[in-house]
Amino acid sequence: MLKAKKFSIAFFGWMAFVAWACLTTFPEDGTLGLDIPNFDKVVHFCFYFGAAVLGTLFAKETWHAKRSLVGSLIWVVIGVVLFGIIIEVLQHTLTTDREGDILDVLANTCGAIAGATTMKLLFSNKRGLNWK
Repeated sequence: MLKAKKFSIAFFGWMAFVAWACLTTFPEDGTLGLDIPNFDKVVHFCFYFGAAVLGTLFAKETWHAKRSLVGSLIWVVIGVVLFGIIIEVLQHTLTTDREGDILDVLANTCGAIAGATTMKLLFSNKRGLNWK
């Protein structure tokens, strides 16, 4: 049973991790001496790239017989982007030391679109993955 839902578990586990990472306070010295400008935007991009990839695999596992690849990708991107917006609102309203940032939402959106585009390419390639 669990093996049949491995991508569902991976996707929801990843989303729980992203929520935790975005709503948790980390010490200022947790950067290991790295001072990379806008590094947090790269992290947001990567989180949501991964979310879109896992979301696509979750969609295939759940809906592949009912929805086309493109239709599934649209729903995945919409869902992941809305999740990112909600997390930013929660950062702004529930935490005292984190702030919601529209640039984080932009990085999240770009990551989700890039992840979905990558999956479209992987599933569309004749030698790639099979949606059906």
